[in-house]
Amino acid sequence: METPNLDYLKQISGGDLDFENSMLAILKLEFPEECTILKQNFKNSNFNEVALNIHKIKHKIGMLGMINSVDLASKCEESIKKGNTEQYNELVLILERINVYLKNK
Repeated sequence: METPNLDYLKQISGGDLDFENSMLAILKLEFPEECTILKQNFKNSNFNEVALNIHKIKHKIGMLGMINSVDLASKCEESIKKGNTEQYNELVLILERINVYLKNK
């Protein structure tokens, strides 16, 4: 399983520490809230909203350098639109790993 990192964020920042810190602050604020909403929508079987939640959150996964996880999120998003929830639990494990990472940053 991939590990979240700040490599991509550092790459696009061009060494601008203010930009990096600002983006990290946004991730730390928004990511946990979006995960909670996603899980609540899944619990309520609101799969159209789950797909939208995944669509929004997968860009943040990419910001944390987790390219394979972005691919999984994209596949999960499309599957959920069709009523297939098989990949959801694997995605949640990735999201939880990211939450722990962000809490420690």
